[in-house]
Amino acid sequence: MANRLFEALSITHPIIQAPMAGGITTAELVIAVSEAGGLGMIGAGYLNAESTRNQIQEVKAGTDKSFGINLFVPNPYKEEEDVIHRAQVSLQPFLEKLGSSGAESEFLSYEQTLGIFLEQVKVVIQEKVPVCSFTFGIPSSDVIHFLKQAGVYTIGTATTLAEAQAIEAAGMDAVVLQGSEAGGHRGNFLAEVEQSMIGLMALIPQTVDKVNIPVIAAGGIMDRRGVKAARCLGAQAAQLGTAFLTCKESGANPLHKQAILEGQQVDKTTLTKAFSGKAARGIENDFIREMREVETELPDFPIQNTLTKPIRSAAAQNNDRNMMSLWCGQNPNLAEPITAKELVHKLVDEE
Repeated sequence: MANRLFEALSITHPIIQAPMAGGITTAELVIAVSEAGGLGMIGAGYLNAESTRNQIQEVKAGTDKSFGINLFVPNPYKEEEDVIHRAQVSLQPFLEKLGSSGAESEFLSYEQTLGIFLEQVKVVIQEKVPVCSFTFGIPSSDVIHFLKQAGVYTIGTATTLAEAQAIEAAGMDAVVLQGSEAGGHRGNFLAEVEQSMIGLMALIPQTVDKVNIPVIAAGGIMDRRGVKAARCLGAQAAQLGTAFLTCKESGANPLHKQAILEGQQVDKTTLTKAFSGKAARGIENDFIREMREVETELPDFPIQNTLTKPIRSAAAQNNDRNMMSLWCGQNPNLAEPITAKELVHKLVDEE
């Protein structure tokens, strides 16, 4: 099955760079990983159709190797004025501390978000992107059909066995298993967050025994030992996020990289909904701690994400990492400030 996956993805190494949205995954990073024999992945979750096309074309201009793209599956949400107002009140002290007025937020409706997503899917097909993965759920059967008809290899993201089985039943080609160790947003869509927090080493064997599509392991994998362990348990490849986040080609804010590379002994990661309204793992800081009391009352993703954008932007400008979203997996001690090519080689050369 591993050979089948390698052939389908046109890769020579079992390494996939996690598609980290929000500017971390630059075209340069995607190109470097694909050129090194892994699969570089564009994180297009927050992009519109035009920006998605631009980044795809930038990658295509830099490599003729295979690469992929990740899209967020939109989920229905409501714009509730009283909930939004309470969130704005709780965020105001942070804006004042940062000296930011907090620009008036414009919220996209679910219908608008869905429209952008469908336009992105069209762009993926038009630009002949070889691989398309999805997070936060399963796209409609029509979307899967059109992608497969166009020869695009489709990958879902699951946090439980049931989610992996649902992805297989929907006709997708492979599944990324996201263990509880993973940094960034949880990809759960059938289970609640608490039920989705299964460690990767427990999640892989129970899933590979029950699904027939290739399994890609994600969560806390930082070196060749993690890759080998995942493959020993039945995964065909490993997807790494935090390890690539600190690479030279990553677009992560230098403070974000520094927090991972230098704060390894004192900072701990935690799950929070404070930044986006959706549970995500990152390095704990003042913003997360102070927002914990109101966390259950915050608006859903992506509304809370829109509300906190001025805070995150001002924090980055003020070099204040106590109010930035510092997404990170549970194994930061192994992160290194090296090139993506060096990382891929370290992951596979000593096998």
